[in-house]
Amino acid sequence: MGGNMVRHLKDRQFPITAIYDIDRAKATSIAGEVGCTASQDLSQVTAASDVIFTVVTDDKAVRQIFTGAGDNLLINARGKLFINCETISPGVEIDVEKLAHQAGAESLEACMASSITQARDGKLYLMCGGDEKTFHKAEPILKEIGSVVRYFSQTGANSRVLETDGEDMQNREHSCFFSAAHAAKDSGIALALARKVGLDLPLAHATKEQYDRMIAEGLGELDKSGIAQLTFQDRHKHSRHRV
Repeated sequence: MGGNMVRHLKDRQFPITAIYDIDRAKATSIAGEVGCTASQDLSQVTAASDVIFTVVTDDKAVRQIFTGAGDNLLINARGKLFINCETISPGVEIDVEKLAHQAGAESLEACMASSITQARDGKLYLMCGGDEKTFHKAEPILKEIGSVVRYFSQTGANSRVLETDGEDMQNREHSCFFSAAHAAKDSGIALALARKVGLDLPLAHATKEQYDRMIAEGLGELDKSGIAQLTFQDRHKHSRHRV
């Protein structure tokens, strides 16, 4: 996702100054493609940039990049703008915003309800939360990568799963655009929020259990559309299509 966002911004004539990834080879490859530095350290990205996009996996990864001992994005971050595009627990996002403010920086949540193709084409569906002034400051660049950019004082979005995955389920095509493992993580965040406010969401529970089953059966790195394989377990035996 991050790599394709970078490629699109480069196409739109934005100067890309630095990339960081724990997979050094991946960072070097993309940096060579868009003509920027593959930073050895997170703090180098902050030093080289005015706006820093983060696209990482989960709460633990976010805490690491913003609070890691010895090297993190908030070192000498005064005046910088962080746009955080991962889906994480709200409490962690709030902590990051507070830490950014303490460092003299700004932080905006910009969750993505889209996939790899939309990232490359600049057609992400972005759901943004945080300080409204920060949102308006970030809005011009957000509109370069998103066809829909919404600011929420409270988070909310319509599901588009069947619209985007229904055909893949029918065709038994589960090339990974958003893995079942990531879907399990996001479902867990939603359920934790529901528990906090006293909501019982039986369908959400059932969905989370299905994604957890996929992981347990070694299917966690399939696209989330692969959940259909749990319902039609034997169908791939009668087809040239593999799971």
